[in-house]
Amino acid sequence: MEIGAKIKRLRLQRGLTQEELANRCELSKGFISQVERDLTSPSIASLMDMLECLGTDLPAFFSEAKDEKLVFTEDDIYVKADPEGLKGCIKWLVPSAQKNVMEPILVELGPGGATEEDDPHEGEEFGYVLAGAIKIMIGERVVRAKKDESFYFLPTGPHGIKNAGKTTARFLWISTPPSF
Repeated sequence: MEIGAKIKRLRLQRGLTQEELANRCELSKGFISQVERDLTSPSIASLMDMLECLGTDLPAFFSEAKDEKLVFTEDDIYVKADPEGLKGCIKWLVPSAQKNVMEPILVELGPGGATEEDDPHEGEEFGYVLAGAIKIMIGERVVRAKKDESFYFLPTGPHGIKNAGKTTARFLWISTPPSF
């Protein structure tokens, strides 16, 4: 592993000059330059200081990056068709998203359909209406959103979504942390 090139890449990603990194780490600019060119090796203590200033740590720095899947096809999507009361379907767009910070789903609600009421929780909810109209219920509050409108709320009360129209409503819904 080329430690110097990786440190330089991290420094540039954070928009720092060699001098700025050196000042934050209480090292010299020349030393940072030599490390980045693999002309010298930093002590463990100096490396730890540099990594802390770059927003990472030793385990993350030395872990080999896995090729994460970036694009998911129809074969990857899990579909739960016509759950109780939904009169439509839910599509989990990213496999195993419940392990991630956020979880995107695509929801289709037929006329009269509704999602299950979710209990209050930490996090945020975001959605974008692709077709039809929906009613977003948060506690006692009810708000309407239609095609090409988005919604965002903190889930501080019981919440759910109902189809507000006579045609199928489709919307992208993203929850953090995952709760679907």
